[in-house]
Amino acid sequence: MAEKEDVDKASGMKHYAGLAVFSSAVGHALDGLDLMILGFAMSGIMASFNIDKTTASMLTTITLAGAFLGGLVFGRMADKYGRIRVLTYSVVFFGVFTLASAFAPNFLMMALCRFLAGVGIGAEFGIGMAIAAEASSPERRARATSGVGLGFQVGVLLASLLSAPIITSFGWRGLFAIGIVPVIVAILIRVFVPEPPIYLKHRGNDEKHGSLRELFATAERVKYSIAIIVLCTVQNAGYFGIMTWLPSYLNTELKLSLTSTGLWTAVTVLGMMLGISVFGFLADHLGRRPAFWIFQIGAAVMVVIYSQLKDPNALLIGGFLMGMFANGMIGGYGALISELFPTELRATAQTALYNTGRFIGGGFGPVAIAAIATGHGFGFAIGTISLIYVVAFIAMFFVPDKKGAALE
Repeated sequence: MAEKEDVDKASGMKHYAGLAVFSSAVGHALDGLDLMILGFAMSGIMASFNIDKTTASMLTTITLAGAFLGGLVFGRMADKYGRIRVLTYSVVFFGVFTLASAFAPNFLMMALCRFLAGVGIGAEFGIGMAIAAEASSPERRARATSGVGLGFQVGVLLASLLSAPIITSFGWRGLFAIGIVPVIVAILIRVFVPEPPIYLKHRGNDEKHGSLRELFATAERVKYSIAIIVLCTVQNAGYFGIMTWLPSYLNTELKLSLTSTGLWTAVTVLGMMLGISVFGFLADHLGRRPAFWIFQIGAAVMVVIYSQLKDPNALLIGGFLMGMFANGMIGGYGALISELFPTELRATAQTALYNTGRFIGGGFGPVAIAAIATGHGFGFAIGTISLIYVVAFIAMFFVPDKKGAALE
């Protein structure tokens, strides 16, 4: 009876799709805010705990390891018990341990808090994308999931603009004190947003909800799952490899001030936001494959160009364009995965496959950049990222283009 009431409530809401996308985007914004402030806090963390760059970069890897575990756990729960309900739990979990990071007395406790915050982070991309895909029409699905991707960049942009004044006033620990905000957001989402009707209608069937094994149950699903993991690995290796060390690169090698570093990073993020919007439009009109191929080629070219720039004005323009192509694809994965897997597995596929790629690529990217930069400088290290987009270009041949198709 409660489920029928939820279906009727969602169906009767004039702007349900918009509200669902907005709530998912807000949840994902907290994800972006948290991961970006870690980049700005790196210098302070290294000084406070007396650790080197490579050790400090492991905090990103540890956070993403938690996200990998959280993706496996919360995704399955979302397919079994509800998208909105489990998204709420995960946001609260994330908020509590982000706040706890502000009080970590040593590197070991900091690493533990980051891991546990990551567990909550692991749910937000996948569940948010599942909600957006299920709430939107087939003709607007890529734009809806791109809207969730935009949320992440809003969080990153806020971190870029707020980090310098917060660090100046409160030190790096002040950046993590914002962990109380997600708890409030989670309560609002839970109260005002009902479950997607398509999910409620499918939950009562006899299919296996949230089974990780089902992601690899057939040869076709094995192909899809591996291709998606490869794509997500490349996406996150590029993103985290660039964004984790970009503030440090601009500050230490190019001698920009901390305030200027925030501005330059913010411009890069604005480029990402434009790229996400353009990608969603292209994916809904041209198809998934053409949109991904355009942006993969653009990312490879712009990363190389950006790594050669030294002039501050050129860095602004180059950073904007690099951000546009390197991260414009992020929302497309939500539509892509949603169209490849049925409703009873959708949240599991979104969280498990994306977070596997995020753990591998996001964990490897910052460490690899730090290691390469030690011998050759950050400029050269960032330029090497262009090679991975060739792999992603090839992987798209193994994923069918289901533009405009109804969800299973």
